[in-house]
Amino acid sequence: MTDIKERLSILKGDIFGAIIATIIAFPQALAFGVASGLGASAGLWGAIILSFVAGILGCNLPLVSGPTGPTAIIVAVIVGEMTGNIDKVIPILILAAIFQIIISLTQIPRMIKYVPYPVISGFLTGIGLIIILLQISPLLGGETFPSTIKALMYYPHLLSHINLQACILGVITLGILFFTPKCITKFLPSQLLALVLMTGVSYYFGFDVEKIAGVTFSVPHAHIPNFSIELIMQDVPMALTLAFIATSESLLTGIIMDSLMKVKHNSKRLVASQGIGNLFCALTGSMYGTAATMRSVAAIKIGAKTRLTAILCSLIMAVLLFKFTGFISQIPICVLAAILIKIGYDILDLKVLKVLKYAPKDDLYVLLTVLLLTVFYNLIFALGIGIILAALLYAKRVADNTNIKVNEYKPEAYSSYETKVERESHYKIRILHIDGQFFFGSITQIVSHFDELLETEYIILNYSSNAELDMSAIFALEDIIVRLESQKIKLYLVITNERVFNQIKSLEIISQIGEDSVLTDENVAIEQALNHLHLNDANNLS
Repeated sequence: MTDIKERLSILKGDIFGAIIATIIAFPQALAFGVASGLGASAGLWGAIILSFVAGILGCNLPLVSGPTGPTAIIVAVIVGEMTGNIDKVIPILILAAIFQIIISLTQIPRMIKYVPYPVISGFLTGIGLIIILLQISPLLGGETFPSTIKALMYYPHLLSHINLQACILGVITLGILFFTPKCITKFLPSQLLALVLMTGVSYYFGFDVEKIAGVTFSVPHAHIPNFSIELIMQDVPMALTLAFIATSESLLTGIIMDSLMKVKHNSKRLVASQGIGNLFCALTGSMYGTAATMRSVAAIKIGAKTRLTAILCSLIMAVLLFKFTGFISQIPICVLAAILIKIGYDILDLKVLKVLKYAPKDDLYVLLTVLLLTVFYNLIFALGIGIILAALLYAKRVADNTNIKVNEYKPEAYSSYETKVERESHYKIRILHIDGQFFFGSITQIVSHFDELLETEYIILNYSSNAELDMSAIFALEDIIVRLESQKIKLYLVITNERVFNQIKSLEIISQIGEDSVLTDENVAIEQALNHLHLNDANNLS
């Protein structure tokens, strides 16, 4: 009886999770389809097909998939390069899907997490800015352009030829998206509210604005690609970029799901299911996509537990597409542009602003280089240059820190005491050393230790390097603190270098663990941990 109730509870959570994910995914799929140049119906069918296939073949998590901002922009670049010729676009999408499947058979899914944070931050912020810059024109009733340079050059003409009705609809839509109270968005996402409300206003008052055209309720037909050696060699860079970005975004979503659901997904299976799903999308001329963070997290918050959420989400979207084609065709382009501008704003990595003045200049150079190249030159080139530049600057950092001064601390003489403390505390106290630099390349190894520390109550993390923490390390330290707090483990940070100690003290994360938990002497940290442990044991006995 208990087992039946539990299963019914899981089913109920999956159903409601699918409904809320659909509410979020539907307007986004429409908007991304239009932004990509493939059309609104391609965006919807991309969400339906990918979520269904990846839901069946992927991990048993409520991973709702579909078109996202980064993939929409890359597909838009591909469509622009091929001058809108769908017969030339489809082979590139198929290649990208095949590359994703190949990636899933290698160790690359585990290696992508080592891409430096400034490269990811610069690229995502660049994607967000591209979306915003490209959608300002349709928001004001102007033309849509495939590149930011052309859009910016059109702005002087646009400002003297604004469609006032489109501007009114677009600006009010932005107001709804940014200022709808949380008590409302908790039950009805602002994107859906704005889409329905402003489409109704446009239809009721008969506004003369451009609307979505060509939305069909028929099942998309198969496209037979026309491959050639010359075409494949020419398209490989774009296909690889799309596969890399889609894989990275899916893996990032998977990591977030692990954190929320306290599980560990199979990254190779996740990437394989996304690749196979995107292959079906490409063969039907539908939009390329990834595992979508916002939709998946929203589903979990409602109570979703299994892959059934993704499958149900795709089926609900298919029903909506068949039943509401008339409504969809009346949606103003300016309203979709406003939704995309808000999505572009959400993609901007604004949290990086709080650590800009503490981050090494090298990180900022990489971030700004990737950002500017992404927005004003080429997405593929930006990623490549960013990774190469980050690697070179890291090599320089390592070279600059090879001559480390030998201090009076002798690990071999002290390790016996550390071992004794751990053993006598029954491993409720653990002492970890970071002897090398705490940087983007070492984050995964360091964090992985905390998953193995069962029954631990106190961790003393000793960072003895004289190298300041870069942006990746700062955010990784935040992640470590959150992980340990969720496991009710007390963290003591021992920072022996004065400059690094002052850097840690100046960061906001100090409030999460308390100033008294950041020390310069490991002996003091051990003494505090032992005192707290003995006090807790005494309280438990009494």
